[in-house]
Amino acid sequence: MFAGFCIMFVSTIMFAFSSSYTLLFLARSLQGVGSSCSSVAGMGMLASVYTDDEERGNAIGIALGGLAMGVLVGPPFGSVMYEFVGKTAPFLILAVLAVLDGALQLFVLQPSKVEPESQKGTSLITLMKDPYILIAAGSICFANMAIAMLEPALPIWMMETMCPRKWQLGIAFVPASISYLIGTNIFAVLAHKMGRWLCSLIGMLLVGISILCVPLAKDIYGLIVPNFGVGFAIGMVDSSMMPIMGYLVDLRHVSVYGSVYAIADVAFCMGFALGPSAGGAIARSIGFPWLMTIIGLVDIMFAPLCFFLRNPPANEEKMAILMDSNCSMKTRSYSTQGSSYQMGDDFDPESPE
Repeated sequence: MFAGFCIMFVSTIMFAFSSSYTLLFLARSLQGVGSSCSSVAGMGMLASVYTDDEERGNAIGIALGGLAMGVLVGPPFGSVMYEFVGKTAPFLILAVLAVLDGALQLFVLQPSKVEPESQKGTSLITLMKDPYILIAAGSICFANMAIAMLEPALPIWMMETMCPRKWQLGIAFVPASISYLIGTNIFAVLAHKMGRWLCSLIGMLLVGISILCVPLAKDIYGLIVPNFGVGFAIGMVDSSMMPIMGYLVDLRHVSVYGSVYAIADVAFCMGFALGPSAGGAIARSIGFPWLMTIIGLVDIMFAPLCFFLRNPPANEEKMAILMDSNCSMKTRSYSTQGSSYQMGDDFDPESPE
């Protein structure tokens, strides 16, 4: 996490003072590397600290709420500062905030006291062959791909059909950011109670339906409800699937979380990489409404796969550990009675003696 902070600090300074496309491209690339370091390590740390499934879901929901807050505040803050102060100012302020974040990491996490993992985690290749992890990663990827396709294509379609003012092009995404913040915080708690698989299934269906409704809008006000639905549904999926990733590792693999959250981060990034690149080409060739129809139907068709996450099986080694744990618990429970019982092969728990 601290390495990610250092890289992002350098990239932010580069953004502030770079004037050529090459340097801005390099700064953006560095920012992606630093962000991946922080996000993967941060999610893995939360999964390690909060071993209870419900607590883990709450913690990851708060972390995703921080992501939503950044997405919500960033665009209007950057545009206002750029308009009235200049390009350099917002990045310098962001660099100061990054330094404060780094100081908090040193003070709270105290890296010198952190020890390496006591056991070797499951290999990345093995995790990527796990069908349940792939379903969870696919949900993250396709849900976020919907908003990733909207970001470059919606402003162009608005200019072609609505003749909006320039400030309205960015404001159109504010409902999605607000609803994502709401969704991640609500379903961080609620998803554990209703079932994370069901929460993700409903979220994928809602993403698809909301995306299908976007081309029906006649003006910017008609985009409020569909965009709100998209953000809220993606919040449902992310706040459900991120904790499930940790749960699947606990259930089926070695409880070391770095690799599985690297897969989650790659799935998230693939959505935002393939979305704009493929979405722009599709919108240019067959039109924006068909683009929304395609990604909406993909999300709806993928949704039933979340049913397989309802009760994923544990692997044989994990099952043996759980059986041993249950046996030891039974032994302790009987030995606390007034008489001492031996749980041998001939012990009958139904016997009155």
